[in-house]
Amino acid sequence: MRVLVAGGGIAGTVTAMAAKLAGHDPVVFEAYPAGGDDVGAFLTIMHNGMDALRAIGADRPVIDASFAAYGVELVAPNGETLGRREFDTDGVDSPRTLTRATLYRVLQDEAARRGVPLERGKRLVSAKPGPDGLTAEFADGTTETGDVLVGADGLRSVVRRLIDPAADEPRYTGLTVVYGYTRAPDLPSAPGIYRMVRGTKAAFGFTTDPNGATFWFARIPDPERSREEIAAVTPAGWREFAHAAFAGEPLPCAEIIAATGDEVFGGHSYDVPETRVWSTREMVLTGDAAHAASPAAAQGASMAMEDGVILAQCLRDLPDSKAAFAAYEELRRERVEKLVKSSAGGDVGEKPGWLYSHHIDWDAKIR
Repeated sequence: MRVLVAGGGIAGTVTAMAAKLAGHDPVVFEAYPAGGDDVGAFLTIMHNGMDALRAIGADRPVIDASFAAYGVELVAPNGETLGRREFDTDGVDSPRTLTRATLYRVLQDEAARRGVPLERGKRLVSAKPGPDGLTAEFADGTTETGDVLVGADGLRSVVRRLIDPAADEPRYTGLTVVYGYTRAPDLPSAPGIYRMVRGTKAAFGFTTDPNGATFWFARIPDPERSREEIAAVTPAGWREFAHAAFAGEPLPCAEIIAATGDEVFGGHSYDVPETRVWSTREMVLTGDAAHAASPAAAQGASMAMEDGVILAQCLRDLPDSKAAFAAYEELRRERVEKLVKSSAGGDVGEKPGWLYSHHIDWDAKIR
């Protein structure tokens, strides 16, 4: 099959690499001409995400560009440490932390190395089935024809609307999330762990990379604002907004935020609790386009990676796209909807083995 992939982020590049490995002919279309403007944003790929990358032999470039996290430490509003939970690595690599921009670059470079073309500046606007397959139409007036279209185009997915014009809009979680990155010296250190701080107004987490830089995030209750208003906030504005949520508290949060320069980024948090229709005969959804979750479980990237690999297995092993998409949805829907529901509640349980222990055997046949 010629597999058209709308979206050159995590879901899109992993799906394309897996589809290539499965014997298909993928091409990725990325809406943006270059990387995004989310300077300072970072993420953690959990055990299950690393397992999905390992299934298609794409884990090493990510490991080389990231650093390990071995556990989580919980801190009360008064500064008291409440406890620590070690990640059960079960003999595999620990979760890995890296900037979102770095992860995009690493995955796109690896996809290119494998011969997967990526075309930039191709914003999908429509797609129509025809006698020669499905034709995707882009904002620049160009078209591409393929056998199937994978919607890996994120929270505001165009493909989701093409599949089901009545699909629900993403739901605002009530939180604004601010990410920051600073190389300032002499800050409180959390090497190898995530120190999770519960303030009186908001939640904060930080970790320290092997070179001493601090990666931090804040989850702050906030009324919903328009997309235009959010887009207009400057790095200084995000820094001030986050600082105000922790000012005057006996915690390191305000100190870390104040030591951050312009490498800070923020935005509202949304989720997609349920997508009623995942596919047609020619189109299917992966990643946030199908099941965006709030960031509480740190699973957005990992679930997208799982999606891409399993979708490719289904396309490899089943006789046509209709059967493949049906099997993919059956394998994925219950798991991802459980994750979205759990994450909306603030966590995924004390011992989330159902999340982390998920394993994909690339050689196993989908039936």
